[in-house]
Amino acid sequence: MQFLGISLIFVLYLSCVSGLYFHIAETERKCFIEEIPDETMVIGNYKVQLYDPRTGGFMPSSPGIGMHVEVKDPDDKVVLSRVYSSEGRFTFTSHTPGEHIICLYSNSTKWFSGTQLRVHLDIHVGEQTMDYAGIAQKEKLTELQLRVRQLLAQVDQINKEQNYQRIREERFRQTSESTNQRVLWWSLTQTAILLVMGAWQMRHLKKFFEAKKLV
Repeated sequence: MQFLGISLIFVLYLSCVSGLYFHIAETERKCFIEEIPDETMVIGNYKVQLYDPRTGGFMPSSPGIGMHVEVKDPDDKVVLSRVYSSEGRFTFTSHTPGEHIICLYSNSTKWFSGTQLRVHLDIHVGEQTMDYAGIAQKEKLTELQLRVRQLLAQVDQINKEQNYQRIREERFRQTSESTNQRVLWWSLTQTAILLVMGAWQMRHLKKFFEAKKLV
């Protein structure tokens, strides 16, 4: 049990950071789903590269090409919608726990047909968004004080993750109970229909036999 708890914390810690790159066409839209606890800061660093048909590789994009970043919370409310340059970062803070949809697409439609972009995206969630070097320098913290601050932030993040997992478990339980009730009522409805059909058939057969004077 203790090993399972440690493993869960380790997985949650690794899930706080995600880095990748992807290709998009001129009008293509890429969206990602991040499960984020409430009151948690998210920072996304990105860099856009333009495909060069002469070399077959990717080069830094022109200043005129930027990225439109749109973020929606689990209630489908827009948390962030803004146009950024070809390289930079976007930040937002979640106020509702659950799946947040992060979408990126280019703000330019002036490229040549078939041009591709490569977008490098690195998302940091929660405690990983804190700049401890800057905090130490600004507040003049010793190494021990900085380490304590870091541990407190990690504990706070783990607590938020655990609360979010409890919320997910509650939602799953409610969904399971609702599904079980629907299955039960559907079974009862089917049984009632079969009984009614059986009674109707018996009555119809009885009338048929009586009409033929067989009974």
